[in-house]
This record gives sequence, structure tokens and C-alpha cells, in this order.
Amino acid sequence: MTFSPSHDFALQLDSQDKLASFKEAFVIPDPDLIYLDGNSLGILPKTAQQKAREVVDEQWGKDLIRGWNKGWWEAPSRVGDKIGTLIGAAPGQTLVGDTVSINLFKLAISALTLQPNKTKIITDTFNFPSDLYILQGINHLLSNGGRVDGGVLPPSYQDHQIIRIGAIDNDITPDLAALEAAIDENTALVTLSHVVFKSGYMYDMQRITELAHKKGALVLWDLSHSVGSVPVHLDDCNADFAIGCTYKYLNGGPGAPAFLYVNKNIQEKLSSPIWGWWGQKNPFDFDLDYTPAPGAQRFLVGTQPMISLLTMEAALEPILQAGMDSLRAKSILMTDYASFLTESWLIPFDFSLGSPVDSATRGSHISIRHPEGYRINRALIEEMNVIPDFRAPDNLRLGFAPLYISFADIWEGFDRIRRVMEEKRYERYPKQKLMVT
Repeated sequence: MTFSPSHDFALQLDSQDKLASFKEAFVIPDPDLIYLDGNSLGILPKTAQQKAREVVDEQWGKDLIRGWNKGWWEAPSRVGDKIGTLIGAAPGQTLVGDTVSINLFKLAISALTLQPNKTKIITDTFNFPSDLYILQGINHLLSNGGRVDGGVLPPSYQDHQIIRIGAIDNDITPDLAALEAAIDENTALVTLSHVVFKSGYMYDMQRITELAHKKGALVLWDLSHSVGSVPVHLDDCNADFAIGCTYKYLNGGPGAPAFLYVNKNIQEKLSSPIWGWWGQKNPFDFDLDYTPAPGAQRFLVGTQPMISLLTMEAALEPILQAGMDSLRAKSILMTDYASFLTESWLIPFDFSLGSPVDSATRGSHISIRHPEGYRINRALIEEMNVIPDFRAPDNLRLGFAPLYISFADIWEGFDRIRRVMEEKRYERYPKQKLMVT
């Protein structure tokens, strides 16, 4: 499509948008607000708002403990299967519970336990830092003689090596050649963010998974910036594991529980490193000795946060109704349009596009980079009623959630960025304070 920088063109795109009516399904706190941070925290769906009231007033307020027999106990698997439809997972493989970091810990240790004589963990410098911290913590645990499955660790656990693949193209694209070369017969686990959090680069899941499997490695994908924004096909790719959060494009709310996926073909071979009563085969027998539940259920641990879980379940309704194909089609058009406005309006102000140009390798957010990114971000939030977010050292991330962002919103947001630069409003703010150690 040939784009135009005119406001009328943005309105024309909105008039052709089949998803435009979904904006009415969300609580928009201020009609003048341009919210471009749905890749960090989604806007509140009205279905979730209503559900939260129902859960508190009716289910908790009136049913009390009886709520566990009215759908609470089954919620992690029931809601997990709903998310499974968004990530290409058949029923019985996706569970909701805990946090992304805890789920990564459980699945990564389980993967390493399954291949105790392999010593390499492959990731990259694009991965979300918390994921890297979890891997480092696991390595520290194992190298200090920790036990993960009730037995003594074999000697190979003493020297796990975490290999972080670097970047090319000014930190936009991972070094795929180096990544592929690093995966060998000694690789136990490859774990990557499907859509990376800074640049929005999207991996070819099929290719990486197949390559890893040819070398005998397992693969764990972080879908936090993918789920609800790009189609994912875990079963078709024969992925082993996946994790993800629900408060970004799924609009589940702050701190909403995460999810995990375990391929049905390997579920019975695995042991979770955290043995909790929700992962017990017969939890209400209250046996003093643990027996793992069948399938993925063994990766649950303790009582789940029902208010936020059930609220998040209701938040899924607009996404399930819209369908991933329609969401992805609009997402591509929005990020293409935003990239065009970056080139047309912001390049003259020393901005650069920090995301892939090709939409086939890009998620639903873009990064625009500027040496004064921190101060520009401050000016946008405090003076222009635009909410993006900033990621050091120079990235302004702009998220485009297809259900509630219009093309007129994008045009207005970029016009306000341009005004900040023309009027040098960012100069009113101090430079980012860096911690000195």
C-alpha cells in the first residue's frame, strides 16, 4: 500500500478497518489520550471490568469457599486452553498460573533434567533480562550441587554454559548465523523471545525449532510480546515449551497470571522442580508423599489468584471474537504506517527506526531511536498526553494493539512527537540519571 502523511488518509484507513468497532469494548479513560504502551500493559476491557465486579461481589462475596466447586479449581486449565487457541496449541497443553519467571524456571530445569549430559544453554542478548537472570540463577543452582529431581546431580551439571548470541544491524536483528552455528549436539536447551522486547524482531519459530531438534536440543519460547498480537503455531512447529504473560496484548490487567505450554509428546517424561499440591495426582487425598499429576498439570504448584485469573479470562473475549488472522492483518498495516511516518516526519529530527522494515519479521510494536529518547519520552507523557515507553539506551517503544488503536490515533501520536521536536520541549527535562557504582 502507498501511504500518505495526511490526516485524511488516516481517517480513510479507519473507515476501512473491520476491527474499528472493538474500541468500544474497552475503557478509554481520556479521549485525548494516545496510548501506545499496550505492549507493556493493555487497556482495560469492559468485559474484564464487569467480571472483576462479579467475582468480588458475587463469587467471593456470596459463594465464598463454594466457589472452588463452581469453576475456580478448573480455571487454570480451562483458561489455558482458551489461550491455547491463540498460540496454536491443542487442549491439555497450556496452563495459566504463576509468573513468567517462575514458569521459565520450572520448564528450563525440567528440560535440563531430561538431558543431563548436555551442557549448553543457547539464548541471545535480545532476550528479556529477567529471562536471562532466571537462566543465570539456574546455572548457579546447578553448579553448586543443587538437586532438581530428587537425585544426585551428574557431574555434567557442574559446567553448564549459557551462550548469549549477539546482534547485527545496529541491535535490530539477532545474528542468526551465529545462533545456528552455536546449536550443536551438546545443546540441552534453546530459549528465545519469539518477538523481542526492544526492536520487535520476530524469530522464525519453525526454522529455529527444527534446527534445534535436528541437534537433539529442546526449545522454549517466550511469547510475552507475541500472544494476542501475532499468530503462533506451537503444535505445528512441534515446539517443546512456551511461556508468556497475559497483561500485554491479552489485556489481563497488572500482575495477571502467566501461562505455560508443554508439548503433549513429552509431558510424561518431565518432572517439575517445584512439587506443589496443585500438581499432585490426587490433591485432596492429602497424601504426605508427592505423586505428579498426569500431563502438564504437574507444572502447577499452589493456589492460583482467582480474582485476577478470572478477570483475565473475561478479557480474552474480544480477542477470541476478533480472531488472530484479523488482528495480525491490522497489526501489519499499523506498524507499516508507523514506520512510514517515522521515515517521513522523524528522520529529519535524527530519529532512526529501531525495528525490522519487513513486517514478516516484526511484531506489533516498533522502536524509534534517538539520543534524547529519555527526555522525549518525558515530554510526551507530561505535556502531550501520549504514553509510549522508554528502554535504555535510546529506544522509544510504540505498541499498536489492533483492538483499540486507530490509524487516527497513530497519526495524532506521531504528530505530537513531531511537535515535541519542533518546539524542543524535551530540553525542559533533565537527562536520564544513571546509577554509578
